[in-house]
Amino acid sequence: MRDPKTARDRLIVGLDLPSRQAAEQMVETLGPAVTFYKVGMQLSFSGGLGYAADLARAGKSVFLDMKLLDIPNTVASAVEAIAGMGVTCTTIHAYPQTMRAAVDARGDSGLKLLGVTVLTSLDAADLAETGYAGSVSDLVVKRAVQAAEIGMDGLICAPGDIAAIRAAVGHQLILVTPGIRPAGSAAGDQKRAATPEAAIRNGADCLVVARPVIKAADPRAAAEAIIGEIEQALA
Repeated sequence: MRDPKTARDRLIVGLDLPSRQAAEQMVETLGPAVTFYKVGMQLSFSGGLGYAADLARAGKSVFLDMKLLDIPNTVASAVEAIAGMGVTCTTIHAYPQTMRAAVDARGDSGLKLLGVTVLTSLDAADLAETGYAGSVSDLVVKRAVQAAEIGMDGLICAPGDIAAIRAAVGHQLILVTPGIRPAGSAAGDQKRAATPEAAIRNGADCLVVARPVIKAADPRAAAEAIIGEIEQALA
């Protein structure tokens, strides 16, 4: 994951679906077009944890999006369990105490740890509501610097935060970008979105895309179109 070799490696399709059966059908529909999948909360609570391990055994890259946040001992125990599943990466909320516990717990397992900076559904007004006085960018950069110092592998960040993160920590961290919306598609609940081509040009390493693929009339064609946009950005 640290050095995606092709445009196809850079697309992570979110299996934000209500059941394992629905996820299996989507993976079958997408076929060889997609090699990297995200299993998040909805699917995890509907039989998806076992399916994530099965996908990994089948040779797919798997991003288990758990957004872990708890006391250090609990986070450490969860990371140890996730490392045993064989998935590629998982997410940790980018609080220093939480990240340190995760880094220590993963040992030499090879599990990649990605810090969640500020959710792409949040803007400055939302942060103010939760008690943060600074800007979104200030908080993202602070957490990026902390993540790099602690030894995390990467960050989940909005497209518009990439430049500031690169300026602060260079290429020490993999940047995985959700909030991706192909040109002409609805933004939905994403307040800080970008097209696939723009996100890659700005310095994202991998893109997480769910609804524009899994809700498309032809999911495989939608995935291939996004891969085409990534290829254009890399050319």
